[in-house]
Amino acid sequence: MERGEEEKESNVTAAEEEEEAADVEEEEEEDDAEEEEKASDVEEEEEEEEDDDAEEEENTADAEEEKDDDDVLEQSNKEGGDEPAAGMIKKKTKQPPGGDRKCVPGILYLGHIPPRLRPKHLRNMLSVYGEIGRVFLQPEDQQVRNRKKKAGLRRCDFTEGWVEFRDKRVAKRVAASLHNTPMGTRKRQRFTSDLWNLKYLHRFQWTHLSERLAYEQTVLQQRLRTEVSQAKKETNFYLNNVEKSARLDKTRKKRCRDGDQVDDRTWGFTQRQTEEEIQTRKNRKKDSDSQKHLDKARLIQEKSQSNVSLLAKIFNSSQST
Repeated sequence: MERGEEEKESNVTAAEEEEEAADVEEEEEEDDAEEEEKASDVEEEEEEEEDDDAEEEENTADAEEEKDDDDVLEQSNKEGGDEPAAGMIKKKTKQPPGGDRKCVPGILYLGHIPPRLRPKHLRNMLSVYGEIGRVFLQPEDQQVRNRKKKAGLRRCDFTEGWVEFRDKRVAKRVAASLHNTPMGTRKRQRFTSDLWNLKYLHRFQWTHLSERLAYEQTVLQQRLRTEVSQAKKETNFYLNNVEKSARLDKTRKKRCRDGDQVDDRTWGFTQRQTEEEIQTRKNRKKDSDSQKHLDKARLIQEKSQSNVSLLAKIFNSSQST
């Protein structure tokens, strides 16, 4: 017996140690995952800072070049010769150190699209600030459009949109300057009462948007397929039941013609009570309860009246004594 108890205790302690070890491993894995996430966030922030520094360097380089060009022009105007102008031309032909950099496009997200705004209007409004590539506006849901058609409105409005600028620096400046500002510049201009709701999407490409749209399209098609298959199942079930009932009616009529006894089929369930029946049953129960209370009160009153003569005798005898 003692050996058995010792073995049980050793098994329990071993199981507890295994559980503790598993808990420690899970905590270590969670800590490692958190550290990796923090490291990835730090790397992304460093890359963004590097991009901003590179842009600032390019801007400073452009400003220095413009100053040098202005100095050369001033010297040429003062001296009145053609040699400085030639030097200036040679200097302009030299490419700056960041001139070979590829122009990276930037994408802006529009969270609010006012009614009657179309992609051509959006392109005309934003093309003033920079060169625009592709524009996409997400139309309303089909159910919303169907409700509008029933109400007599045939126009299609949009819920959100994406605009691609050829240069991401221009996209950043546009998002920072136009966010929460009126869309129209004049009082009587269209969309004056609406505000821009812009956000620059870091590391977002147009392929991500196309992938999202393709995924939504596949999900919609899958949902339509499931709805169609469900409708087919329901119709087939209904048609089979109709055929079955027709066959049963035919056999019943044949038996009646032959003189056989036909048993009416009864269903093994009771129909649910209607709201009116439930209310009448509750009212009937209330009436019965109130009637019981009245009967009980009448009995108590009758008992008290029957004891009046006895009480009178008792009180009269006490007074005579």
